[in-house]
Amino acid sequence: MSQSPNPETRKFLYIIGVSVGLALSLTALIYLLLGMGIIKSISTYVIWAIILFSIGAGILSGVSRRG
Repeated sequence: MSQSPNPETRKFLYIIGVSVGLALSLTALIYLLLGMGIIKSISTYVIWAIILFSIGAGILSGVSRRG
């Protein structure tokens, strides 16, 4: 019989899932806007800053919901 993970593991996995999902969604949106030509040019550093910010926001969101 399989056991469900302990609460700490579940919380960690939830936080990672939310932060990675948010980062991937925001990155896909940025590249979609770049491909459609809505955003003409954007620096690679700005894209990385947005990705890291969204990961941080996902972590904070996960902590505040499950904490």
